[in-house]
Amino acid sequence: MKIIDAHAHVAPFVAGFTSRGELRPVGGGKAQYATGEIIQMFPPEMGDTGVSPEALIKVMDENGVDKAVLLQGNWLGFHNEYSYAAIQKYPDRFIGAATYDPFCVKAEEIRRHLFDELKFKAVKFELSDGSGLMTNRRFYLDGKVMNDCFAHAREKGLTVVLDIGRPQSPCWQVDALSSVVKKFPDVTFVICHLLAPQKDDGELLKQALGKLQCDNVYFDIAALAANQKPEKYPYPAAVGHLKTAKAIVGAERLMFGTDMPCTLARDSYRHLTDYIINSALFTEKELESVFYKTADKVYFNN
Repeated sequence: MKIIDAHAHVAPFVAGFTSRGELRPVGGGKAQYATGEIIQMFPPEMGDTGVSPEALIKVMDENGVDKAVLLQGNWLGFHNEYSYAAIQKYPDRFIGAATYDPFCVKAEEIRRHLFDELKFKAVKFELSDGSGLMTNRRFYLDGKVMNDCFAHAREKGLTVVLDIGRPQSPCWQVDALSSVVKKFPDVTFVICHLLAPQKDDGELLKQALGKLQCDNVYFDIAALAANQKPEKYPYPAAVGHLKTAKAIVGAERLMFGTDMPCTLARDSYRHLTDYIINSALFTEKELESVFYKTADKVYFNN
């Protein structure tokens, strides 16, 4: 079966900013928050202080992954130029989304560089209050600043990728998101992590997906398994969330992704594919959509 990983990352070095302040590499795939806490961000064999496109390709080749979508966020840090270089060097393996802080005074100049000069075809906003744009400010997803971003995406024909953080957090603005996707019906939206439900968020997920059941909305399922802590493979709670998603939005709206390299510090790539394949939730045709066809349509043939 052909595979596209619709949610992956590269970074020359960790340069994050989070609710715990700056996040900087300390070697061995580890990074340290400003609070002093040290975490294992990615497997040491994938990199010391960052992860190269070649390191990703090695994992992809070992696991039969044809292509990957390179996304960005505050946790690893913004690395638009590095992602762009990876896409240019390996155009048959990677495509990607640029990111920017829309609250920058020179946001318009940044957009001009990313989308007119570098010609990225997608834009990602990580909005979470843990490691996204809401770590140090509060704003509304359907407010003026973000509406300007979505209008710009419509003008440029960009796919919009959104990570709105975890349920029951101020950033998890599902009603506002529902308003946005309906206000911009000609913009394709991809919502990361299937809205990031935790182990006991089944009812919240069901309600949220019902509000986002729109023709222009898709969901990647990256890190769905990792979010069910302390569960381990075969991740029954993650399978339950997938069952809910299939029933409400349909298998054709779901895209496989891993959030590598960070999730590979916790489990193997094979487990992150097999828990879906072995769940018996999807037919062979549906698995082809989840693992390849939908991401190919949304990202590579947009």
